[in-house]
Amino acid sequence: MIYINRNADIIPQKVLDVASRAQIKLEQLPIEKRKDYIKSKSHIWRGFAKHLSKMSHGKCWYSEAKDAGANFDVDHFRPKSEAKRTEEIMDEHGYAWLAFSWENFRLSAQNCNRLNKDEGNEVTVGKGSWFPLLDGSRKASWDDRCIDDELPLLLDPLVRGDLNFIDFDDRGLFVKSLFCVGLPARRIKESAIIYGLNFERMREARFAAMKEAKELYETIQISAEDLDMLGDQAPMRAIERQIEALKAKTRADAAFSRAVRVQLQKLGASDIFIDRAMDAA
Repeated sequence: MIYINRNADIIPQKVLDVASRAQIKLEQLPIEKRKDYIKSKSHIWRGFAKHLSKMSHGKCWYSEAKDAGANFDVDHFRPKSEAKRTEEIMDEHGYAWLAFSWENFRLSAQNCNRLNKDEGNEVTVGKGSWFPLLDGSRKASWDDRCIDDELPLLLDPLVRGDLNFIDFDDRGLFVKSLFCVGLPARRIKESAIIYGLNFERMREARFAAMKEAKELYETIQISAEDLDMLGDQAPMRAIERQIEALKAKTRADAAFSRAVRVQLQKLGASDIFIDRAMDAA
């Protein structure tokens, strides 16, 4: 998961205007007509996809995947229809008033947004209509739109603090850091399940990116040791090219670059191997 610094200037005014007109109409509808109206206007949030993609350099906001076997959806972070709180509790009307709000949109790989059966462990993963709240949280409704007072269980890529204790293990699994306990640890663990961040194909793709970076780093170390024996005649440019290749894997526009950076930090790699020039943060 990566922090997204949203930029409204990227979105054409005509796209925002279409959503605004739909919102005005929605506000005027009786409750029994809202759900069908929202369904009929799905082209509105889909129209934001390419603009949201620019904000994340073409990556899923939840998984950092560019292509892990699925296309992208525009996810409603707070579900536009029903909102599933627990296995037993479903809010029938969800957050209908946010159906056309681009601030509620998150660019998501389909594997994260849609329910899937993970063949590796037969567990159903994917966000679907899930939106659990922490115990004691206020709950927003059409008549009381107090979303700023809600305490979501799910990590949000728009909240920098939600991402502080994310880690990746040596198999490429999305996990909490060793220094994360209590409620933050629970949020990371359950977000990984609900977003499908450890869906087997996702894990494999992330692990491959981490493995390639580790092998390239080790190659650079060996090359430096070998070339150092040549003294002043050592071709530094050869090392520089390898470093640039590794830095490219850490760029904000590279798939799973956060996981790659974590891998390099664990290997003791210095900051010269990390390219931060295009960071979304």
